Amino acid sequence: MDEKAGAQISKKAFIQSALILLILMIAAGVLTQVLPTGSFQRAEVDGNLEIVADSYAPTSGVIYPVWRWFTAPVEVLWGSDAAMVITIIVFILLVSAAFAVLDKSGILNSVLARIVKRFGKRKYLLLVVLCLFFMLLGAFLGLFEEIVPLVPLMIALSYSLGWDALVGLGMSILATNMGFSAAITNPFTIGVAQELAGLPAFSGWQFRVPIFIAIYLVLIWFLVSYAKKIDRNPEASLIYKEDQADRKRYAALDLDAMASGGGKLGRAALVFGSFVLLIIVLLVAGSQVPFLSDYALPLVGLLFFIGGLLSGFVSGASGKTIGKALLEGMKGMAPGIPLILMAVSIKHIVTAGGVMDTILQAASGTMQSTTPFSAVLIIYVLALILEIFIGSGSAKAFLLIPILVPLADLLGVTRQLTVLAYCFGDGFSNLAYPTNPVLLISLGLAAISYGKWIKWTAKLWLLVVPVTLLFLWLGTLIGLGPR
Repeated sequence: MDEKAGAQISKKAFIQSALILLILMIAAGVLTQVLPTGSFQRAEVDGNLEIVADSYAPTSGVIYPVWRWFTAPVEVLWGSDAAMVITIIVFILLVSAAFAVLDKSGILNSVLARIVKRFGKRKYLLLVVLCLFFMLLGAFLGLFEEIVPLVPLMIALSYSLGWDALVGLGMSILATNMGFSAAITNPFTIGVAQELAGLPAFSGWQFRVPIFIAIYLVLIWFLVSYAKKIDRNPEASLIYKEDQADRKRYAALDLDAMASGGGKLGRAALVFGSFVLLIIVLLVAGSQVPFLSDYALPLVGLLFFIGGLLSGFVSGASGKTIGKALLEGMKGMAPGIPLILMAVSIKHIVTAGGVMDTILQAASGTMQSTTPFSAVLIIYVLALILEIFIGSGSAKAFLLIPILVPLADLLGVTRQLTVLAYCFGDGFSNLAYPTNPVLLISLGLAAISYGKWIKWTAKLWLLVVPVTLLFLWLGTLIGLGPR
């Protein structure tokens, strides 16, 4: 039977993720029934809608019927997050189609073969360098969702080097998330939160650089030790049975034949694809420009699609082959669409049910009589909890920072430290909760269940949390500034 091109979300991973999200949707619905409704006043500041501190007031007349808990995934398509949701869905479909073409035309295999032949005897060096590369993308540019198109490539590379899909995820999306969380100049968390807190743009970076280095070393130790365990005994892989088919697919490849990539046509396709990739990198690097920031994700998706499509034609693949690959790529990722809608609907339920601001008010109220370090920990935990309902780091910043800053001022916590604690809580939870669409899509690409993912990453989180707490404690001791 002809193997389907591109990434395919497994049935098992889809069912498990859907069940977990359904439970969380019901839990969010229950909150709308048991919590009192209320709201903060909001005012427009520099074009952004911000919460007015101490303006919370109970509301009445908000009725959110039980049947709407289950229609929420559809309602989000015309709600306040509709543009974001539709953009992500289109992005995922476009890049999935592009990678399916690269796979079907042999270009993807050619790229992998060249990398393996070059670094085959120094594969741990390759692992270390790739992790640093992806972490830097997250730490400086704030990339996260944009890395999803590279996940299938990294999984395939991991197989080619004798490892499993977990290592592939680890050196791509997990590394990006570690950098995104241990941010240095991340414009979507550090940038937005500091602006809302009235701090100089990207100030305090000197303190954040050692944090980045510490998290990088923790991640490298975690991945290298696991990869070495697989090298000693392939059956030690946590997903050994699940990925046997794909492992064999890449283990039996003729690297010399693949590296040639179909002669001149293959090399021309690689050159053309590299040129398109360079344009994408430049676009992403310029995404901090206000005009580009709103369009970066759809433009990246469109460029990936065009680049993959034209590279397929340049490689000499027939129109029929390319058309079949496009269809298989989109169909393979189609199950991710309902998962995305279900994940986003959790925030929609608590917001439409009138209890989102009640949750914020209750959480912020616990900070009013605490020590500075305890207040910092509460900010950290609060961001972790709210990640369940609001995936966007910048969106959470607009909700939380206007409330947290006045409280932090009263408790003697610097605004710089408040922003740092918020960014830790927002970032590291991205790949821990099943409500994050990027995690769901990535696990689907790798055919890994959420349970296996949590079991594998648990050791990493147990190391990351104390490291971040240590730096927050140091920040409290030195009165991390400015302000």
